[in-house]
Amino acid sequence: MTPFGERVRALRDGKGVTLKQMAADLHISSAYLSALEHGKRGQPSAQLVRQICAYFGIIWDEAEELERLAALSHPRVTVDTAGLSPKATEFANRLAESIHDLNDSTIDGMLALLDASPCSPASVARRRRATRRR
Repeated sequence: MTPFGERVRALRDGKGVTLKQMAADLHISSAYLSALEHGKRGQPSAQLVRQICAYFGIIWDEAEELERLAALSHPRVTVDTAGLSPKATEFANRLAESIHDLNDSTIDGMLALLDASPCSPASVARRRRATRRR
């Protein structure tokens, strides 16, 4: 399951909407929606993410978060390390080799390190929200 799929399923469950009903309402196949939820399909289109936001009445920060999750939900990631340092290439390869063996706690720690980077999308989004609130 992808982060986007997990969130969509939680939204559906929270509203008591079946997968089949949501798919029909969005004019997409239930097989496609199921594949998105389970991480068997790539990232959803920006249009579909907007449709889902409208379907659940999601706006502002929550809509941005769903868009962010969609962007991070490609189930088969390719990391291009061409032009980066040898350490970056080693890191990408070692992560690919060991990701199946990492527990949630370790992954949470690695995500926290990435989120702490000033250039991370999460950091940029936090700054954008803070600026909006001023």
